[in-house]
Amino acid sequence: MVDIGLTHVALPVTDLERSLAFYAAYTGLRVIHQRGEAPGSRVAWICDGTRPFVVVLIETAVVEGPLRPLGHLGVGCATPERLQELCERARQEGVLLQEPRDDGPPVGTWAFLRDPDGHTLELSFGQEIGLRTGEAGA
Repeated sequence: MVDIGLTHVALPVTDLERSLAFYAAYTGLRVIHQRGEAPGSRVAWICDGTRPFVVVLIETAVVEGPLRPLGHLGVGCATPERLQELCERARQEGVLLQEPRDDGPPVGTWAFLRDPDGHTLELSFGQEIGLRTGEAGA
């Protein structure tokens, strides 16, 4: 099998373990590949298992130019309650950048969080990406 199309996005991170914990807590992304042992040389591929796409976390000494709004990673939540629950956690942990906002179809409800290196993560519910691409339920 050969991978074609969009397969990954790579993010530099300063502490791989801290970033893995953040993305596991807020997105459910899990490690499917990890390599390197020395700090600054470690890499992890994380995914949700729903499609052949990964986020590659590459450990580096400094993160220059993190994804900032409007540049961001977007992850859909299963229910509006889950989105609110995660936003409350983010609020308590001081990483909520934008309170949940409902922009209606096709955008749905969304909020911005800040990861440990300043990259922006969007959590959403009700976005119609699967419908718009012809893959309902994707």
